Amino acid sequence: MKRSTFILSALLAATPLMADEGMWTLYNLPKAVYEQMQAEGFRVPYDGIYQGKDAIKNAVVNFSGYCSGVVVSPDGLVFTNHHCGFEAIRSHSTVEHDYMLNGFYAKTYADELPNENMFVSFMVSQDDITARLRALGIDGRSNDGRAFLIDSLQNAMTDSIKKIDATLHVDIDPFYEGNRYYATVYRDFTDLRLVFTVPKSMGKYGGETDNWMWPRQTCDFSVFRIYADPKTNKPAKYSKDNVPYRPEHWAPVSLQGYQDGDFAMTVGYPGSTSRYLSSFGIRERRDAQNEPRAQVRGVKQQVMQRHMRASEAVRIKYDSKYAQSANYWKNSIGMNKCIDSIGIISQKQAYEHRIQAWMDSTGYLKGKLDFAIMSRLYAKRADAMRALMYYRETFRGTNEFSTRAMRLNHIELQGPKDKPKKQYALFKDNSDTWDAALDKEVFATLLRNYRQKVDARYLPGFYKLIDSRFNGDYTAYVNYLYERSFLMKSGQKIYVNKKNYLKDPGVQYGLDLLEVEGAIRAEMDGINDSIDRQEQYLCDAKVRMEEDMPHYSDANFTMRLSYGQVGGFTLGGAPSGYYTTAESLVRKMETGERVPDYYAEPIMKELMSSSDFGPYTDRTSGKMQLCFLTNNDITGGNSGSPMFDGQGRLIGLAFDGNWDSLSSDIFFDSKLARCIGVDIRYVLYMMDKWGHADRLLKEINAR
Repeated sequence: MKRSTFILSALLAATPLMADEGMWTLYNLPKAVYEQMQAEGFRVPYDGIYQGKDAIKNAVVNFSGYCSGVVVSPDGLVFTNHHCGFEAIRSHSTVEHDYMLNGFYAKTYADELPNENMFVSFMVSQDDITARLRALGIDGRSNDGRAFLIDSLQNAMTDSIKKIDATLHVDIDPFYEGNRYYATVYRDFTDLRLVFTVPKSMGKYGGETDNWMWPRQTCDFSVFRIYADPKTNKPAKYSKDNVPYRPEHWAPVSLQGYQDGDFAMTVGYPGSTSRYLSSFGIRERRDAQNEPRAQVRGVKQQVMQRHMRASEAVRIKYDSKYAQSANYWKNSIGMNKCIDSIGIISQKQAYEHRIQAWMDSTGYLKGKLDFAIMSRLYAKRADAMRALMYYRETFRGTNEFSTRAMRLNHIELQGPKDKPKKQYALFKDNSDTWDAALDKEVFATLLRNYRQKVDARYLPGFYKLIDSRFNGDYTAYVNYLYERSFLMKSGQKIYVNKKNYLKDPGVQYGLDLLEVEGAIRAEMDGINDSIDRQEQYLCDAKVRMEEDMPHYSDANFTMRLSYGQVGGFTLGGAPSGYYTTAESLVRKMETGERVPDYYAEPIMKELMSSSDFGPYTDRTSGKMQLCFLTNNDITGGNSGSPMFDGQGRLIGLAFDGNWDSLSSDIFFDSKLARCIGVDIRYVLYMMDKWGHADRLLKEINAR
């Protein structure tokens, strides 16, 4: 594995080191890292990153548990990516008022649209509580035992802090593969309203054709507003009486732009990386996780796409679902390509030989970390892991019937608690979120595909019924389930303790799924704990062997800082360039009839063909710059992360990485790994010239 950090003595070298790798926690940012940031052009004081009301961290938010965002105004405006707001935009869209197609701008506060099940979360503080958990005996516990202890302590700490401030809660997360544990205090705001979005043609410009690719021209942003209690300015459930939140700090938005080599920093919530992962784990990721994920999603998406193209109503329902599926379909393909082309497994094996030699000479972790044992453990669970991935990708979240069948086993029951026979489950009518024809065809197609891809011992019992009663006709079986099961009768009470309950074909289907999942997991029981322990030792050994260097933990959707420079890369002798311009977008738009992902409304081509972009023009290039590259270290979850210049001013929003570095979740290639951001001037130009959002531009007060 490539070294994750840099040697301290290099920090003082005359030529700044390109220290672009690293996802650093803010509260304990190593001073050596901060000094390198200063050497590369960062001018914000150390305390201005994490401490004090004007700290940069106070403007950055966890956006609904899957993205990042940034507060940009004194009235709680939040910028994030268009694809992060995608589901909110879709949920408000109808055929008559299609905000996906036409965009949306709330001209007044009263027009701003509330969203169920969305939130922003502010990190208040973070502390290392490893010693406390070790005193409680966490090191000797199984994975389940650790989870139970962490959950218990987390609840206790949350109860304590709520006595001080009822709007706060505590999360405890493992760091460094479970060698450390940090407790983070958060404040969640659940009244989040949609304020502005460009049409999908621009917010998702390039679609799957350009996803994970460079060059890009995607105007990937959307705007929300946080609302709060009118008396306390603290979180409150949605109410028409709530008012815009007044933050203590917000990010200043800059029109000054950037140049090649300028300092650049992202702050956000990267979801998951595995850079400490062993060579055996990387092989499993490639063969038993990425490959099945890509295969199943590719099959599913073909069906979805055909139905979506045939009906605007279906497209609106499935736009968000398709985008979510396709994103990591392509990611899995690209990661596997990079694993093989770069030779990551062999590189990691060579690094493991170094660790073994160091262990032999020092005796550290002797009798604990054992690469031969690790190899046998991974080999033992290979078939089960591959089957589990096919199971998840086939049955979880792919069709409404399977979703209900699985939910039925843990759905909250209604009715009198003292009369079990009168207790019932109830599925609300959600027909506005799915289409029966698409749902059934996806279901039948994936049933067939699953059988073709897994060993017979991993087949649920209902496959026998498909053969004996339906002569192997998956479509007939699916139609039977939809017609005969009470699962698909929204609004009908399902009495779970009556005799006919177990006779329902949907109940039997769900029980068969649970049985086979249980069998797969039983096959992995014990192996998982042992593998995780070996991986924990491996991380410990690496950090100890390189103790003269600062190290960062793998991403785990906690706030992280990444820094580096604006700049492109060279591949095959061809320089990538580090920004795109309006002219390049117009050229792509002209191919829109041949490439649907490059189509945009005529007004967009007109706006991008302007001869004068006013204050949004870059002063150096004289161009309207759209998207740009930095070597900041990002992954999924960083979408919507603010990109800051050396003064701590907002210059863009991170939204993607490049195809040539999709293995960066397990191996960071500093020569190729790049973060793609949308230029904040492009964002403001669209708000101004397309949206005429004068009140928002005044509120943001960009300079």
